[in-house]
Amino acid sequence: MPVVDADTHIDEPEEAWASMEGSAARFRPTTITPADGAQVPGFDASANRWWLVDGRMRQRMIRDDDLTGTTLESRELLDVSARVRDMDRMGVDIHVIFPTFFLGYITGNPEAEIALTKSYGQYVAQKCAESEGRLRWTAVLPLLDIDASIAHLRWAKEHGACGVFKRGLEYGKRASDPYWFPLYEEAESLDMPICIHTGNGNPSDGRLGHGDGLGGVPVMDAFHALLLYEVPKKFPKLRFGFIEAGSTWVPYVVDRLVAEQKRRQWVRRFELGSDLFRSNRLFVAVDPVEDISHLLELGTEDSLMIGSDYTHFDTSAQPDALMQIRTWVEEGRISETVGRKILEDNPTKFYGF
Repeated sequence: MPVVDADTHIDEPEEAWASMEGSAARFRPTTITPADGAQVPGFDASANRWWLVDGRMRQRMIRDDDLTGTTLESRELLDVSARVRDMDRMGVDIHVIFPTFFLGYITGNPEAEIALTKSYGQYVAQKCAESEGRLRWTAVLPLLDIDASIAHLRWAKEHGACGVFKRGLEYGKRASDPYWFPLYEEAESLDMPICIHTGNGNPSDGRLGHGDGLGGVPVMDAFHALLLYEVPKKFPKLRFGFIEAGSTWVPYVVDRLVAEQKRRQWVRRFELGSDLFRSNRLFVAVDPVEDISHLLELGTEDSLMIGSDYTHFDTSAQPDALMQIRTWVEEGRISETVGRKILEDNPTKFYGF
């Protein structure tokens, strides 16, 4: 099976918005670079580039080639062959690509969101198609409009998308909210997993879910909500992944669910089961700095993946993350079988390659 980097990114270039024409052109993100010494209130003083979209500012990162181990051409998919060369150097067969622009809240305007996600999808689909299967992408949907989301998801599936990008919290709605059920139903019918990735879709300027805070909190909340309200049982073939939040939180959240089950039966009744991860089709991306021995005790051998966070350089990023799994095997921290499952079998099963 192929070696899969389960979590990589694109830093969106100007070209990602090129198809926003006609009435959609007014929503096209514009790069803003302030004069020397100028600061934007509420933003990191060291930042010096932003996207302006629908009246809101979002930081547009400037990456360091040496720190990230990437180049502008590979980060923005301006040169697909450059990205593939990086993959060959890292011993990786497939990159699964998540967005950067959409990790935080963008807009409360459905029309703007539809235009942005459509243009982004067209750009990423085109670039991934040039890679002959080496680059795969997750669909970013206009979630303010579920009907439009379903239509775009069908288009994305036809154009090579392998999953649905979703933040743990969206517009004040938890992952268990029935609002999402039509989307889950369509994703299930298309055999596309729900990829709950670090980020925050709430219309707030707070730091929850991005920046310097505990960015994985919305991911943890999604895991808790989905199991508490038995959402996987409602969609018995749908796979759920929890991406870029590490895994050491899992025992804690499972413990909280057990406590809820035992002590609050008068509020609600739900089942966890002894085969929690397999029966609910739950997958978790681990972090190479973690000790996953306790996680394996929960029966997660067939549910773990790993991603490098390629292009980013934050607390989740480690360019040699997949190599670290091979080191774990060599050091006897995990078996060769578990190592192969993390690098190959589990992400292949999750993304449906």
